[in-house]
Amino acid sequence: MAWPGFFTRENKESLNKGLEKTKESVFVKLSRAVVGKSKVDEEVLDNLEEVLVSSDVGVSTTIRIIERIEARVAKEKYLNTSELNKILKEEIVALLEDNNAGNETGFSLNLDTAPHVIMIVGVNGSGKTTTIAKLAYQYKQAGKKVLLGAADTFRAAAIEQLQIWGDRTGVPVIKQKMGSDPASVAYDTVKSGVAGGYDVVIIDTAGRLHNKINLMTELSKIKRVMEKVLPGAPQEVLLVLDGSTGQNAFEQAKQFTAATDVTAIAITKLDGTAKGGVVIGISDQFRIPVKYIGIGEKMTDLQIFNRVEFVDSLFS
Repeated sequence: MAWPGFFTRENKESLNKGLEKTKESVFVKLSRAVVGKSKVDEEVLDNLEEVLVSSDVGVSTTIRIIERIEARVAKEKYLNTSELNKILKEEIVALLEDNNAGNETGFSLNLDTAPHVIMIVGVNGSGKTTTIAKLAYQYKQAGKKVLLGAADTFRAAAIEQLQIWGDRTGVPVIKQKMGSDPASVAYDTVKSGVAGGYDVVIIDTAGRLHNKINLMTELSKIKRVMEKVLPGAPQEVLLVLDGSTGQNAFEQAKQFTAATDVTAIAITKLDGTAKGGVVIGISDQFRIPVKYIGIGEKMTDLQIFNRVEFVDSLFS
């Protein structure tokens, strides 16, 4: 399997299915927003603002979207409410494009400094371990040699879960006992990755947020020791957020982006929630590319985030 540089029909069908709950919720609210109206006027825009905020897009991002639509209305004068979906799609895609949100080019690998090291951060329960498993599976399917590192040594269950997924996907796991120094596990993993000629090394980290200073210190130390083995590592710091938590995901993103240099975001569990609008808000607010979205339980249900197709699935 090669990484798709374009969006396939299968991708689109999975995306439509995964976003069903959000789409239904948005459409019910949108139809109420325009009931009895033929033109997009101030009242319709006020109603639309309420729809977007209640769909977890976030207040700041909603205001930016409304401002763009207001500019369209002023320019084009008489816009029919029947065109509202089309306008919404166009303006949200343009907003995400302005922020360089999304990764339509496929799963990128910096193999100039092989292996490509990905450090995974995020709170426990966000779907961190299953995201690692799906990434490992898909990279392996693409013909890459993958190694995992169990540097979440705070919980015994985290090490066991990663090992189970490693066994299922046929990917080796570097681990130590519970309570070991996470940086030591990361060091061993990257060292093994270099020595073993691996293409991709994925390292799990602890997901506790009770003390931001401790978290910052730990993540900084893990990064420092990896760089000793492989200059430039990790090439990617991927923050995993649970999309079903809505506005709470914003809070987690704030905490982790303050604690470390997050380079990309994965938003999981979108199939089980009506809060899919959170993807738009997080893409806009943090100016960090949303690289992956989780839209189901299958290994292939971790999808590359394509902003055009995502917005199309949400508002079509």
